Amino acid sequence: MLEVINSPFNEEQVKKLNELLPTLTPQQKIWLTGYLAATANIAALEAPKESAARPVVQPATPKAVPADKQVTILYASQTGNAQKLAEKFGEQLRQSGLQVTVSSMSDFKTNALKKVQYLLIVASTHGDGEPPDNAITFHSFLHSKRAPKLEHVKYAVLALGDSSYELFCQTGKDFDLQLEKLGAKRLVDRVDCDLDYAEPAQKWFEAVKDKLLGESASFTASEQEAAATTLQEVKEYSRKNPFQAEIIEKINLNGRGSSKETIHLELSLENSGITYEPGDCLAIIPVNNKNLVHSLISALGFEPSAQVVVEDKTITLEEALLNVLEITLLTRPLMRKIAEFTENEKLHALLKDSDALKQFIEGRDLLDVAERFGPFKWDEQTFVNCLRKMPARQYSISSSLLANPEEAHLTVGVVRYEVDGRERLGVCSTYIADQLEVGDHVQVYVHKNPNFKLPADDTPIIMIGPGTGVAPFRAFMQEREERGATGENWLFFGEQHFMTDFLYQKEWLSWLKSGVLTKMDVAFSRDQEEKVYVQHKMLKKSKEFYEWLEKGAVVYVCGDKEMAKDVQATILRIIQQEGGKTEEEAKLYLEEMRKQKRYQRDVY
Repeated sequence: MLEVINSPFNEEQVKKLNELLPTLTPQQKIWLTGYLAATANIAALEAPKESAARPVVQPATPKAVPADKQVTILYASQTGNAQKLAEKFGEQLRQSGLQVTVSSMSDFKTNALKKVQYLLIVASTHGDGEPPDNAITFHSFLHSKRAPKLEHVKYAVLALGDSSYELFCQTGKDFDLQLEKLGAKRLVDRVDCDLDYAEPAQKWFEAVKDKLLGESASFTASEQEAAATTLQEVKEYSRKNPFQAEIIEKINLNGRGSSKETIHLELSLENSGITYEPGDCLAIIPVNNKNLVHSLISALGFEPSAQVVVEDKTITLEEALLNVLEITLLTRPLMRKIAEFTENEKLHALLKDSDALKQFIEGRDLLDVAERFGPFKWDEQTFVNCLRKMPARQYSISSSLLANPEEAHLTVGVVRYEVDGRERLGVCSTYIADQLEVGDHVQVYVHKNPNFKLPADDTPIIMIGPGTGVAPFRAFMQEREERGATGENWLFFGEQHFMTDFLYQKEWLSWLKSGVLTKMDVAFSRDQEEKVYVQHKMLKKSKEFYEWLEKGAVVYVCGDKEMAKDVQATILRIIQQEGGKTEEEAKLYLEEMRKQKRYQRDVY
């Protein structure tokens, strides 16, 4: 509330200001401050001191908000992280007065590059350094002879990735270097983000925004506060603010005698306000295995109660290794960091042999390193400084909110294997399988996946999901049943054995009987001498498969990347064989399906 005492305003002006100010947003206040400052500067420069006349200043966009700058933001996104950031940044720049276009790379017309002024790229990396599905065509074009010279473009790249992969943030690096080769000029340096990307991504955006707005000076305190308010999303559950979901059901889906263990987990979302759509994922924040943590601390010669600072909080070493830090995944960057604290010749030799290092880190953990490559010249704090935060694990939601209000179901394959005579445990899957029971709570939040969504209710769909890849398709069927969708549904499912591994068998058969599921083809690879997989079943039905494609069916693939490669090769073969097309024509056919969002993949 503005006070009249010592104020340059009269009582009537104060009244009007007090009515106006509470209705303004922080962005409006920043705009008004800039406008008034600009007005005052012009008046001081142009008005003669002896004259009482005031110059007429036409309402204009303040200098800090140059509306003539047109910004194009393109995202390469597989699971939605890059898209979410691109859309958020685009909205913030619009609120600053810039003209902004935000687009998926698959929707962007490449000939429009000639008209682009400022180009921002937010790119995730998929698989082993590959571009996401929606960026394949644009990535290929930019690296082809058809790519235009881009001397007129100023650009910046934000790369998202996972440092556990050898080609960390490779797609972002590709775009950054290729744009430079084509003559474009960097606004700011590329930033490579690991799984915990929120803070570095925001710093990158603020640097880009400063460049675009032409401001070299720092924001005032009030502007910083307003900018922080602007960048905050609507309050939602996240990695830093997870929801405590109660476990209301936990079942092993595999039969007795199976070599596999697949947990069906039902979680209550009651009173959370959490919503999701079929195709979205639920992220779980796991806890490391206590025996592994204690063995690691002992091997390093540390005390569990030693105090360390992690994320600006002072906690015990035991708590840090249990709840906060990644200890089961070895990466090349981590191995290089650790090597700085030991003179062990075997470790330094290993780092020089790329193939040997790759073989060593596969399936091993920090306990292996502690036992093999000591002694180390570090204390507890130096050790934890080498480690990254433990990422949440994402699982495709296998339920529909329409069918299961205030619940989320997951289908979790439990990971156990042996290396060097010691059993290794998947962090999150064995946390769920071994440590949690009905009534316990687990920390969760929803991860939206805009690139894996159901089409219109009357559109036919083909679902290809071996093993736990079938999870989102259970959600699809529940959703379509509840909505009374008329589109036909065809499922290809594969596992090892019919008797023990037919996940959700009763539900699929029930949907077949009711007509919700139109067709189902199953492949149980170990039930006969020659292994049979889903792609073999697809080829047997190749004519009908192609007929479904021709009538507009949307194809979904969910599961591991090796399976996905085989399935894609099979789809291309079917298109060639049944459509009478060349290999190149089949690729163009599938690429057109991808552009039309008729070929969607959730691959890990």
